[in-house]
Amino acid sequence: MDDSKVVGGKVKKPGKRGRKPAKIDLKAKLERSRQSARECRARKKLRYQYLEELVSSRERAICALREELEMYKQWCMAMDQGKIPSEIKALLTGEEQGKAQQNSTKLAKAGKTEANSSNPFFPCDASLTGGQCRTFRTAAEIPR
Repeated sequence: MDDSKVVGGKVKKPGKRGRKPAKIDLKAKLERSRQSARECRARKKLRYQYLEELVSSRERAICALREELEMYKQWCMAMDQGKIPSEIKALLTGEEQGKAQQNSTKLAKAGKTEANSSNPFFPCDASLTGGQCRTFRTAAEIPR
């Protein structure tokens, strides 16, 4: 006997449920698969290029920070021996000149308060920065 059932006027055969896949051309399916693989490889290549650039930029930053750290160590050793490095003298004299100029301009502008920091890496001058303090990571970033 036949296992088919009649439901709603249609004959249904037992077996897999759901939609039956349409007849797909195998060549088209293979071509889509190849195209998808090419796109995947291209995305992977771009991702690796981006990550390699990111790593190299971080390595350059690390080298720069190590050089800066070595410079600070040398400055500390010189200061321990009682010598003041010329770079620090330049920073201090430049800062003192900057303070003198800022004080004269601030006296001309009554009502402004002095917000100048003695640390060159954390200067905070509200009149120059538009009311916000700036933090500098290196001595090279300090405006002169």
